[in-house]
Amino acid sequence: MSQDHHIVLDVHERPTPGLWIILSAQHLFAMFGATILVPFLTGLNPSVALISSGVGTLLYIICTRGKIPAYLGSSFAFIGPIIAASQIEGIGSAGALVGCISAGLVYVVVSILIHLFGVKWLMRLLPPVVVGPVIMVIGLGLASVAINMAMNNPATNEYSTVHFSVALVTLFITIACSVFMRGVFALIPILFGITGGYLLSLSLGLIDFSQVAAAPLFVVPDFTFAFISEGSILTITAVALIAPVAFVTIAEHIGDQMVLSKVTGRNFLEEPGLHRSLLGDGLATILAALIGGPPNTTYGENIGVIAITRVMSVFVVGGAACIAVVFGFMGTVSALIQTIPVPVMGGVAILLFGVIASSGMRMLIDRRVDFGMKRNLIIASVILVIGIGGAFIQFPGDFKIAGMALATIVGLVLNLILPGRDAAEAGGSIFSQEEPAE
Repeated sequence: MSQDHHIVLDVHERPTPGLWIILSAQHLFAMFGATILVPFLTGLNPSVALISSGVGTLLYIICTRGKIPAYLGSSFAFIGPIIAASQIEGIGSAGALVGCISAGLVYVVVSILIHLFGVKWLMRLLPPVVVGPVIMVIGLGLASVAINMAMNNPATNEYSTVHFSVALVTLFITIACSVFMRGVFALIPILFGITGGYLLSLSLGLIDFSQVAAAPLFVVPDFTFAFISEGSILTITAVALIAPVAFVTIAEHIGDQMVLSKVTGRNFLEEPGLHRSLLGDGLATILAALIGGPPNTTYGENIGVIAITRVMSVFVVGGAACIAVVFGFMGTVSALIQTIPVPVMGGVAILLFGVIASSGMRMLIDRRVDFGMKRNLIIASVILVIGIGGAFIQFPGDFKIAGMALATIVGLVLNLILPGRDAAEAGGSIFSQEEPAE
Protein backbone atom coordinates (compact mmCIF):
# COMPACT_ATOMS: atom_id res chain seq x y z
CA MET A 1 0.00 0.00 0.00
CA SER A 2 1.23 3.47 -0.89
CA GLN A 3 2.36 5.68 1.97
CA ASP A 4 1.13 8.82 0.21
CA HIS A 5 -2.47 8.48 1.25
CA HIS A 6 -2.07 10.16 4.69
CA ILE A 7 -4.46 7.73 6.37
CA VAL A 8 -6.23 8.99 9.50
CA LEU A 9 -7.76 5.60 10.35
CA ASP A 10 -6.87 2.51 8.35
CA VAL A 11 -9.34 -0.19 7.33
CA HIS A 12 -8.96 -2.30 10.47
CA GLU A 13 -8.43 0.53 12.97
CA ARG A 14 -11.14 1.30 15.50
CA PRO A 15 -11.80 4.89 16.68
CA THR A 16 -12.55 5.92 20.25
CA PRO A 17 -16.27 5.60 21.16
CA GLY A 18 -17.08 9.33 21.00
CA LEU A 19 -15.29 9.87 17.69
CA TRP A 20 -16.74 6.62 16.37
CA ILE A 21 -20.33 7.91 16.70
CA ILE A 22 -19.49 11.23 15.02
CA LEU A 23 -17.68 9.62 12.10
CA SER A 24 -20.43 7.02 11.60
CA ALA A 25 -23.14 9.69 11.72
CA GLN A 26 -21.30 11.54 8.97
CA HIS A 27 -21.62 8.47 6.72
CA LEU A 28 -25.30 8.18 7.65
CA PHE A 29 -26.00 11.75 6.53
CA ALA A 30 -24.16 11.12 3.25
CA MET A 31 -26.46 8.25 2.30
CA PHE A 32 -29.68 9.28 4.03
CA GLY A 33 -31.31 11.50 1.40
CA ALA A 34 -30.69 9.15 -1.52
CA THR A 35 -31.63 6.01 0.42
CA ILE A 36 -35.05 7.28 1.52
CA LEU A 37 -35.76 8.76 -1.93
CA VAL A 38 -35.89 5.33 -3.61
CA PRO A 39 -38.62 3.80 -1.38
CA PHE A 40 -40.49 7.09 -1.49
CA LEU A 41 -40.69 6.87 -5.30
CA THR A 42 -41.42 3.15 -5.49
CA GLY A 43 -44.06 2.98 -2.76
CA LEU A 44 -41.91 0.95 -0.36
CA ASN A 45 -41.40 1.77 3.31
CA PRO A 46 -38.51 4.23 4.01
CA SER A 47 -37.93 2.75 7.48
CA VAL A 48 -37.56 -0.73 5.99
CA ALA A 49 -35.14 0.73 3.44
CA LEU A 50 -32.99 2.13 6.25
CA ILE A 51 -33.03 -1.21 8.09
CA SER A 52 -32.23 -3.21 4.95
CA SER A 53 -29.40 -0.85 3.98
CA GLY A 54 -27.87 -1.16 7.45
CA VAL A 55 -28.22 -4.93 7.73
CA GLY A 56 -27.13 -5.30 4.09
CA THR A 57 -23.98 -3.27 4.76
CA LEU A 58 -23.12 -5.46 7.76
CA LEU A 59 -23.68 -8.57 5.63
CA TYR A 60 -21.45 -7.08 2.93
CA ILE A 61 -18.69 -6.45 5.46
CA ILE A 62 -18.91 -10.08 6.57
CA CYS A 63 -18.78 -11.38 2.99
CA THR A 64 -15.71 -9.27 2.23
CA ARG A 65 -13.99 -10.39 5.45
CA GLY A 66 -14.06 -6.87 6.85
CA LYS A 67 -11.60 -5.64 4.21
CA ILE A 68 -13.75 -3.19 2.20
CA PRO A 69 -15.17 -0.05 3.87
CA ALA A 70 -18.21 0.34 1.61
CA TYR A 71 -21.75 1.38 2.53
CA LEU A 72 -24.73 -0.11 0.70
CA GLY A 73 -27.87 1.95 0.14
CA SER A 74 -30.97 1.95 -2.07
CA SER A 75 -30.18 1.69 -5.78
CA PHE A 76 -31.66 4.26 -8.20
CA ALA A 77 -31.35 1.85 -11.12
CA PHE A 78 -34.28 -0.26 -9.92
CA ILE A 79 -36.79 2.59 -9.46
CA GLY A 80 -38.34 2.37 -12.93
CA PRO A 81 -38.61 -1.44 -13.10
CA ILE A 82 -40.09 -1.68 -9.57
CA ILE A 83 -42.69 0.98 -10.42
CA ALA A 84 -43.52 -0.77 -13.70
CA ALA A 85 -43.84 -4.18 -12.06
CA SER A 86 -45.89 -2.83 -9.13
CA GLN A 87 -48.42 -1.26 -11.52
CA ILE A 88 -49.15 -4.55 -13.29
CA GLU A 89 -52.38 -5.99 -11.92
CA GLY A 90 -51.74 -9.09 -9.85
CA ILE A 91 -48.12 -8.31 -9.03
CA GLY A 92 -48.05 -5.27 -6.75
CA SER A 93 -45.12 -4.17 -4.59
CA ALA A 94 -44.76 -7.52 -2.83
CA GLY A 95 -44.66 -9.40 -6.13
CA ALA A 96 -42.19 -6.89 -7.58
CA LEU A 97 -39.84 -7.70 -4.71
CA VAL A 98 -39.53 -11.21 -6.16
CA GLY A 99 -37.98 -9.57 -9.20
CA CYS A 100 -35.55 -7.77 -6.89
CA ILE A 101 -34.59 -11.10 -5.34
CA SER A 102 -33.84 -12.40 -8.83
CA ALA A 103 -31.55 -9.40 -9.42
CA GLY A 104 -29.65 -10.32 -6.27
CA LEU A 105 -29.38 -13.90 -7.53
CA VAL A 106 -27.82 -12.58 -10.75
CA TYR A 107 -25.11 -10.98 -8.59
CA VAL A 108 -24.53 -14.29 -6.80
CA VAL A 109 -24.28 -16.26 -10.05
CA VAL A 110 -21.89 -13.71 -11.60
CA SER A 111 -19.71 -13.76 -8.47
CA ILE A 112 -19.46 -17.55 -8.69
CA LEU A 113 -18.57 -17.41 -12.40
CA ILE A 114 -15.90 -14.76 -11.74
CA HIS A 115 -14.44 -16.92 -8.98
CA LEU A 116 -14.32 -19.91 -11.36
CA PHE A 117 -13.42 -18.34 -14.71
CA GLY A 118 -12.06 -14.86 -14.06
CA VAL A 119 -13.49 -11.55 -15.29
CA LYS A 120 -12.72 -11.38 -19.03
CA TRP A 121 -16.05 -12.95 -20.05
CA LEU A 122 -17.90 -10.22 -18.17
CA MET A 123 -15.84 -7.54 -19.91
CA ARG A 124 -17.00 -8.85 -23.27
CA LEU A 125 -20.63 -9.18 -22.17
CA LEU A 126 -20.88 -5.61 -20.82
CA PRO A 127 -19.07 -3.21 -23.17
CA PRO A 128 -19.60 0.55 -22.72
CA VAL A 129 -21.72 0.77 -25.88
CA VAL A 130 -24.34 -1.40 -24.14
CA VAL A 131 -24.03 -0.25 -20.53
CA GLY A 132 -23.88 3.50 -21.32
CA PRO A 133 -27.18 3.71 -23.26
CA VAL A 134 -28.94 1.43 -20.75
CA ILE A 135 -27.93 3.79 -17.92
CA MET A 136 -29.31 6.67 -20.01
CA VAL A 137 -32.58 4.77 -20.41
CA ILE A 138 -32.81 4.31 -16.64
CA GLY A 139 -32.65 8.07 -16.07
CA LEU A 140 -34.67 9.31 -19.05
CA GLY A 141 -37.34 6.66 -18.56
CA LEU A 142 -38.08 8.20 -15.16
CA ALA A 143 -38.28 11.79 -16.41
CA SER A 144 -42.08 11.86 -16.51
CA VAL A 145 -42.26 10.48 -12.95
CA ALA A 146 -40.09 13.33 -11.63
CA ILE A 147 -42.05 16.00 -13.52
CA ASN A 148 -45.42 14.71 -12.34
CA MET A 149 -44.19 14.68 -8.75
CA ALA A 150 -42.88 18.21 -9.10
CA MET A 151 -45.77 19.88 -10.94
CA ASN A 152 -48.92 18.29 -9.57
CA ASN A 153 -50.84 18.57 -6.34
CA PRO A 154 -50.68 15.01 -4.96
CA ALA A 155 -54.21 15.33 -3.57
CA THR A 156 -55.81 16.11 -6.95
CA ASN A 157 -53.05 15.02 -9.39
CA GLU A 158 -53.55 18.35 -11.19
CA TYR A 159 -51.09 21.14 -11.94
CA SER A 160 -50.30 23.40 -8.98
CA THR A 161 -48.14 26.52 -9.15
CA VAL A 162 -47.47 26.34 -5.42
CA HIS A 163 -46.28 22.76 -5.52
CA PHE A 164 -44.19 23.31 -8.63
CA SER A 165 -42.57 26.34 -6.96
CA VAL A 166 -41.62 24.17 -3.98
CA ALA A 167 -40.09 21.63 -6.35
CA LEU A 168 -38.08 24.26 -8.21
CA VAL A 169 -36.76 25.82 -4.98
CA THR A 170 -35.75 22.36 -3.78
CA LEU A 171 -34.01 21.73 -7.10
CA PHE A 172 -32.12 25.03 -7.03
CA ILE A 173 -30.99 24.53 -3.42
CA THR A 174 -29.71 21.06 -4.30
CA ILE A 175 -27.85 22.39 -7.34
CA ALA A 176 -26.36 25.32 -5.40
CA CYS A 177 -25.14 23.10 -2.59
CA SER A 178 -23.68 20.64 -5.09
CA VAL A 179 -21.76 23.38 -6.90
CA PHE A 180 -20.72 25.74 -4.12
CA MET A 181 -20.37 23.58 -1.01
CA ARG A 182 -16.92 22.26 -0.13
CA GLY A 183 -15.56 19.36 1.90
CA VAL A 184 -17.92 16.90 3.51
CA PHE A 185 -20.89 19.25 2.95
CA ALA A 186 -20.45 18.86 -0.81
CA LEU A 187 -21.33 15.18 -0.40
CA ILE A 188 -24.86 15.76 0.95
CA PRO A 189 -26.54 18.24 -1.45
CA ILE A 190 -29.63 15.99 -1.57
CA LEU A 191 -30.05 16.30 2.18
CA PHE A 192 -29.68 20.10 1.99
CA GLY A 193 -32.18 20.27 -0.87
CA ILE A 194 -34.78 18.18 0.94
CA THR A 195 -34.30 20.23 4.11
CA GLY A 196 -34.70 23.54 2.23
CA GLY A 197 -37.78 22.36 0.36
CA TYR A 198 -39.22 20.96 3.57
CA LEU A 199 -38.84 24.29 5.38
CA LEU A 200 -40.49 26.14 2.48
CA SER A 201 -43.36 23.63 2.47
CA LEU A 202 -43.72 24.13 6.21
CA SER A 203 -44.05 27.89 5.76
CA LEU A 204 -46.72 27.32 3.08
CA GLY A 205 -48.76 25.01 5.30
CA LEU A 206 -48.21 21.89 3.17
CA ILE A 207 -47.09 19.66 6.06
CA ASP A 208 -49.26 17.85 8.60
CA PHE A 209 -47.49 16.79 11.82
CA SER A 210 -50.45 14.96 13.36
CA GLN A 211 -49.01 11.54 12.49
CA VAL A 212 -45.62 12.49 13.96
CA ALA A 213 -47.16 13.52 17.27
CA ALA A 214 -49.09 10.26 17.46
CA ALA A 215 -46.19 8.00 16.49
CA PRO A 216 -44.44 5.99 19.25
CA LEU A 217 -40.71 6.44 19.76
CA PHE A 218 -39.92 2.84 18.84
CA VAL A 219 -42.05 0.70 16.54
CA VAL A 220 -41.68 -2.28 14.22
CA PRO A 221 -42.05 -0.92 10.66
CA ASP A 222 -44.45 -2.43 8.14
CA PHE A 223 -42.30 -5.08 6.50
CA THR A 224 -43.56 -6.21 3.09
CA PHE A 225 -42.47 -9.77 2.51
CA ALA A 226 -41.81 -10.85 -1.04
CA PHE A 227 -44.12 -13.53 -2.35
CA ILE A 228 -44.68 -15.55 -5.48
CA SER A 229 -47.57 -13.92 -7.32
CA GLU A 230 -50.68 -15.92 -8.07
CA GLY A 231 -49.83 -17.56 -11.35
CA SER A 232 -46.27 -18.23 -12.39
CA ILE A 233 -46.60 -15.94 -15.43
CA LEU A 234 -46.88 -12.84 -13.23
CA THR A 235 -43.83 -13.90 -11.27
CA ILE A 236 -41.86 -14.44 -14.48
CA THR A 237 -42.97 -10.99 -15.66
CA ALA A 238 -41.62 -9.35 -12.50
CA VAL A 239 -38.33 -11.22 -12.90
CA ALA A 240 -38.07 -10.29 -16.58
CA LEU A 241 -38.64 -6.61 -15.77
CA ILE A 242 -36.18 -6.32 -12.91
CA ALA A 243 -33.45 -9.00 -13.15
CA PRO A 244 -31.69 -7.53 -16.26
CA VAL A 245 -31.00 -4.32 -14.32
CA ALA A 246 -28.44 -6.29 -12.32
CA PHE A 247 -26.06 -6.28 -15.28
CA VAL A 248 -26.03 -2.47 -15.21
CA THR A 249 -25.59 -2.21 -11.45
CA ILE A 250 -22.80 -4.80 -11.59
CA ALA A 251 -20.95 -2.40 -13.90
CA GLU A 252 -21.54 0.42 -11.39
CA HIS A 253 -20.40 -1.82 -8.54
CA ILE A 254 -17.11 -2.55 -10.28
CA GLY A 255 -16.57 1.16 -10.93
CA ASP A 256 -17.13 1.90 -7.23
CA GLN A 257 -14.65 -0.79 -6.24
CA MET A 258 -12.04 0.75 -8.54
CA VAL A 259 -12.53 4.20 -7.02
CA LEU A 260 -12.43 2.83 -3.48
CA SER A 261 -9.27 0.90 -4.31
CA LYS A 262 -7.64 4.08 -5.56
CA VAL A 263 -8.76 6.07 -2.50
CA THR A 264 -7.42 3.52 -0.01
CA GLY A 265 -4.30 2.51 -1.91
CA ARG A 266 -5.41 -1.11 -2.16
CA ASN A 267 -6.70 -3.39 -4.90
CA PHE A 268 -10.06 -4.69 -3.71
CA LEU A 269 -10.67 -6.41 -7.05
CA GLU A 270 -7.88 -8.83 -6.10
CA GLU A 271 -8.12 -8.89 -2.29
CA PRO A 272 -10.60 -9.84 -0.99
CA GLY A 273 -11.66 -10.19 -4.63
CA LEU A 274 -14.40 -8.93 -6.94
CA HIS A 275 -16.30 -12.20 -6.47
CA ARG A 276 -16.62 -11.54 -2.73
CA SER A 277 -17.78 -7.93 -3.12
CA LEU A 278 -20.36 -8.93 -5.75
CA LEU A 279 -21.52 -11.78 -3.52
CA GLY A 280 -21.96 -9.38 -0.59
CA ASP A 281 -23.90 -6.91 -2.76
CA GLY A 282 -26.10 -9.67 -4.13
CA LEU A 283 -26.89 -11.19 -0.74
CA ALA A 284 -27.64 -7.71 0.64
CA THR A 285 -30.09 -7.13 -2.22
CA ILE A 286 -31.79 -10.48 -1.64
CA LEU A 287 -32.10 -9.78 2.08
CA ALA A 288 -33.51 -6.30 1.41
CA ALA A 289 -36.13 -7.62 -0.99
CA LEU A 290 -37.14 -10.41 1.39
CA ILE A 291 -38.21 -7.87 4.03
CA GLY A 292 -39.64 -5.21 1.70
CA GLY A 293 -36.65 -2.96 0.99
CA PRO A 294 -35.32 -1.83 -2.40
CA PRO A 295 -32.19 -3.48 -3.89
CA ASN A 296 -28.89 -2.28 -2.45
CA THR A 297 -25.77 -0.98 -4.14
CA THR A 298 -22.45 0.48 -3.03
CA TYR A 299 -22.73 4.26 -2.58
CA GLY A 300 -20.41 6.72 -4.26
CA GLU A 301 -21.39 9.35 -1.67
CA ASN A 302 -19.84 7.32 1.14
CA ILE A 303 -16.74 6.64 -0.93
CA GLY A 304 -16.45 10.41 -1.26
CA VAL A 305 -16.63 10.79 2.53
CA ILE A 306 -13.73 8.34 2.85
CA ALA A 307 -11.72 10.20 0.20
CA ILE A 308 -12.12 13.55 1.97
CA THR A 309 -11.75 12.48 5.61
CA ARG A 310 -9.12 9.77 4.99
CA VAL A 311 -11.01 7.67 7.55
CA MET A 312 -11.09 4.22 5.96
CA SER A 313 -12.17 2.20 8.98
CA VAL A 314 -14.63 -0.64 8.38
CA PHE A 315 -15.76 -0.10 11.98
CA VAL A 316 -16.91 3.43 11.12
CA VAL A 317 -18.94 2.19 8.14
CA GLY A 318 -20.35 -0.63 10.26
CA GLY A 319 -21.29 1.93 12.92
CA ALA A 320 -23.25 3.92 10.33
CA ALA A 321 -25.07 0.71 9.38
CA CYS A 322 -26.03 0.10 13.01
CA ILE A 323 -27.36 3.65 13.41
CA ALA A 324 -29.43 3.22 10.22
CA VAL A 325 -31.02 0.08 11.66
CA VAL A 326 -31.87 1.90 14.91
CA PHE A 327 -33.41 4.80 12.94
CA GLY A 328 -35.55 2.30 11.04
CA PHE A 329 -37.17 1.17 14.27
CA MET A 330 -37.85 4.71 15.51
CA GLY A 331 -41.49 5.50 14.86
CA THR A 332 -41.00 9.26 15.08
CA VAL A 333 -38.27 9.16 12.44
CA SER A 334 -40.47 7.09 10.12
CA ALA A 335 -43.45 9.41 10.61
CA LEU A 336 -41.28 12.47 10.02
CA ILE A 337 -39.99 11.01 6.74
CA GLN A 338 -43.56 10.39 5.64
CA THR A 339 -44.37 14.10 6.04
CA ILE A 340 -41.94 15.12 3.29
CA PRO A 341 -44.14 16.63 0.54
CA VAL A 342 -44.16 14.92 -2.84
CA PRO A 343 -43.03 18.05 -4.76
CA VAL A 344 -39.93 18.27 -2.54
CA MET A 345 -38.91 14.79 -3.60
CA GLY A 346 -39.93 15.61 -7.15
CA GLY A 347 -37.54 18.57 -7.24
CA VAL A 348 -34.67 16.37 -6.10
CA ALA A 349 -35.71 13.64 -8.54
CA ILE A 350 -35.42 16.02 -11.51
CA LEU A 351 -31.71 16.38 -10.83
CA LEU A 352 -31.05 12.79 -9.78
CA PHE A 353 -32.73 11.16 -12.76
CA GLY A 354 -30.95 13.58 -15.07
CA VAL A 355 -27.62 12.76 -13.43
CA ILE A 356 -28.27 9.06 -14.02
CA ALA A 357 -28.88 9.69 -17.72
CA SER A 358 -25.84 11.95 -17.96
CA SER A 359 -23.72 9.26 -16.29
CA GLY A 360 -24.52 6.95 -19.17
CA MET A 361 -23.42 9.60 -21.65
CA ARG A 362 -20.28 10.19 -19.61
CA MET A 363 -19.42 6.50 -19.81
CA LEU A 364 -19.62 6.63 -23.60
CA ILE A 365 -17.35 9.68 -23.66
CA ASP A 366 -14.85 8.39 -21.10
CA ARG A 367 -14.50 5.07 -22.92
CA ARG A 368 -14.19 6.87 -26.26
CA VAL A 369 -16.95 4.85 -27.91
CA ASP A 370 -16.62 5.52 -31.64
CA PHE A 371 -20.02 6.32 -33.13
CA GLY A 372 -18.40 6.53 -36.51
CA MET A 373 -18.68 2.73 -36.41
CA LYS A 374 -22.12 1.66 -37.63
CA ARG A 375 -22.09 -1.18 -35.11
CA ASN A 376 -21.88 1.14 -32.11
CA LEU A 377 -24.39 3.58 -33.58
CA ILE A 378 -26.94 0.82 -34.19
CA ILE A 379 -26.61 -0.72 -30.71
CA ALA A 380 -26.93 2.58 -28.85
CA SER A 381 -29.79 3.82 -31.03
CA VAL A 382 -31.88 0.68 -30.65
CA ILE A 383 -31.35 0.56 -26.88
CA LEU A 384 -32.40 4.20 -26.45
CA VAL A 385 -35.56 4.04 -28.55
CA ILE A 386 -36.77 0.69 -27.19
CA GLY A 387 -36.05 1.68 -23.58
CA ILE A 388 -37.38 5.24 -23.59
CA GLY A 389 -40.25 4.46 -25.97
CA GLY A 390 -41.58 1.77 -23.68
CA ALA A 391 -41.56 -1.07 -26.21
CA PHE A 392 -42.55 -4.50 -24.95
CA ILE A 393 -43.01 -8.06 -26.16
CA GLN A 394 -46.30 -9.63 -25.11
CA PHE A 395 -46.41 -13.38 -24.56
CA PRO A 396 -49.42 -15.62 -23.91
CA GLY A 397 -50.71 -15.53 -20.35
CA ASP A 398 -50.06 -11.81 -19.72
CA PHE A 399 -46.28 -12.32 -19.59
CA LYS A 400 -44.30 -9.52 -21.18
CA ILE A 401 -40.78 -8.15 -21.37
CA ALA A 402 -40.93 -4.37 -21.40
CA GLY A 403 -39.00 -1.12 -21.41
CA MET A 404 -35.52 -1.13 -19.97
CA ALA A 405 -35.43 -4.90 -19.52
CA LEU A 406 -36.16 -5.43 -23.21
CA ALA A 407 -33.65 -2.72 -24.17
CA THR A 408 -30.93 -4.38 -22.08
CA ILE A 409 -31.59 -7.82 -23.56
CA VAL A 410 -31.66 -6.49 -27.13
CA GLY A 411 -28.44 -4.55 -26.52
CA LEU A 412 -26.66 -7.63 -25.18
CA VAL A 413 -27.83 -9.72 -28.16
CA LEU A 414 -26.83 -7.09 -30.73
CA ASN A 415 -23.40 -6.81 -29.13
CA LEU A 416 -22.93 -10.56 -29.46
CA ILE A 417 -24.13 -10.99 -33.07
CA LEU A 418 -23.08 -7.83 -34.93
CA PRO A 419 -19.69 -8.01 -36.69
CA GLY A 420 -16.73 -5.82 -35.69
CA ARG A 421 -16.90 -6.65 -32.01
CA ASP A 422 -13.14 -6.92 -31.46
CA ALA A 423 -12.45 -3.57 -33.15
CA ALA A 424 -15.19 -1.89 -31.12
CA GLU A 425 -13.81 -3.21 -27.83
CA ALA A 426 -10.31 -1.94 -28.58
CA GLY A 427 -11.31 1.46 -27.19
CA GLY A 428 -11.70 0.15 -23.63
CA SER A 429 -14.15 -1.53 -21.31
CA ILE A 430 -16.25 -0.60 -18.31
CA PHE A 431 -13.35 -1.80 -16.16
CA SER A 432 -10.80 0.67 -17.54
CA GLN A 433 -12.13 3.83 -15.90
CA GLU A 434 -11.56 4.39 -12.19
CA GLU A 435 -14.79 6.26 -11.59
CA PRO A 436 -18.23 5.03 -10.66
CA ALA A 437 -21.10 5.16 -13.08
CA GLU A 438 -23.64 6.45 -10.52
